[in-house]
Amino acid sequence: MAAPSVGVVSKQQWDEALTKVLDLSTVTIERNAELEARVAELEVELAVWKQAQSSAVDMISRDKEAHKAQVAALNRQINSMGMLKNPLILCVIDGDTNVFSPALLKQGMQGGRQAAQDLTKGIAEFLSQEEVQIFGRLSFWVTIYFNKRGLVNMLRDEGICGPDQLEAFMTGLSQASPRFLLVDVGPGKDGSDVKIREYLQTYVALPETMRVFFGCGLDGNYKSVLLDLEKDELLGKVVLLQGSTGLPEELRQLPVPIMQADNLFMSQPPAYIHRRPGSIPLVGLNQNITTQGGLISPQSETHVTAASTSVATTVSARPGPTVNGTKPIDPMRPLHKQVPPPCNEHYLMSCSKGANCKYSHDWYLTPEQLDTLAKNAKKAPCNYLKNGIECPHGDRCCWGHVCPSGARCFHLSKGKCWFKGDGMHPVMGPTELVI
Repeated sequence: MAAPSVGVVSKQQWDEALTKVLDLSTVTIERNAELEARVAELEVELAVWKQAQSSAVDMISRDKEAHKAQVAALNRQINSMGMLKNPLILCVIDGDTNVFSPALLKQGMQGGRQAAQDLTKGIAEFLSQEEVQIFGRLSFWVTIYFNKRGLVNMLRDEGICGPDQLEAFMTGLSQASPRFLLVDVGPGKDGSDVKIREYLQTYVALPETMRVFFGCGLDGNYKSVLLDLEKDELLGKVVLLQGSTGLPEELRQLPVPIMQADNLFMSQPPAYIHRRPGSIPLVGLNQNITTQGGLISPQSETHVTAASTSVATTVSARPGPTVNGTKPIDPMRPLHKQVPPPCNEHYLMSCSKGANCKYSHDWYLTPEQLDTLAKNAKKAPCNYLKNGIECPHGDRCCWGHVCPSGARCFHLSKGKCWFKGDGMHPVMGPTELVI
């Protein structure tokens, strides 16, 4: 048998070498892919750790500032130790924005006593965690400022409890201790705010005061008085009581401890709506008019009046959008929490912003969802009427021309209702009763 030629042997060697190179290349590519995937995984893990570290650093920094403020306040108290006999633990609550939970309100007097017990227990546990050293006899006082008439109307109209139940609840809360004070400030702008500011300025400065637990409102109205206390090195005595909703961001930035009051207050007070839709364009009108971005009014008490009946009729009679979208909504989220939320003007009348609109024109909305959208839009004021201008859309306007509560508006009495135009709070009819 003849030996293979040199050319054949050379070809076999080249084929074997090429096969090895291809195998090595394949292994190298696979290894590189594995390493790249591992690098991407490590980068994600590193980003998570960096974020966790940043959050931890921010928390430590905030706790450090709060500790410094407490040390400064403690030093002032030590200097006044000769006058310090019976230390005070105070609690002051804005009762207009921190409404007790329906479960407690409906129990009447027993619910009031339970609320007093839960509040006292929560503050005692917080003080024990802080390891506050108490010398002498401790004196604990609670003061709640509120507009009783407005609160009665709101709770009744929301179907939470009746006037008799609320009265019994207040009796139980007040009689739980001679040092539990409920102060009805009556209707009027900033009724509770003014009194609470004066309360803080007076009592926090007393050398006998060890701590003041402060249940503030949902806005930043109290930031200025807290900043003044910080300048006087007294802010270390203050503990923010987180009640009905999350605290305003401007207050969270202050070096102040926060106490959670779980299940004591309503988690979502019915008097407030957090949705704030965009503004209505003022085409052809004076552009110097301020529209405030169509901010929604706090939801006031709902009741049946001629005005609200007219609004409801207009909403139900309004046709749907000229062009409905095709994108399905997330059924687990309410309309105002879709990303982005549906545009009220596009779906309920017409939107002049087109592609520049920050709200969505693409959602597909069912008739029921359109009806919900229309009812929610009526809770926000029309910017034309709000600025004293006749609305060119008339009955076709999707925004509210009257406040849902009319003259009984709880927030109008405090000067905080978003329906600010003339005639946006119609006078009550003869069948309406105000308690």
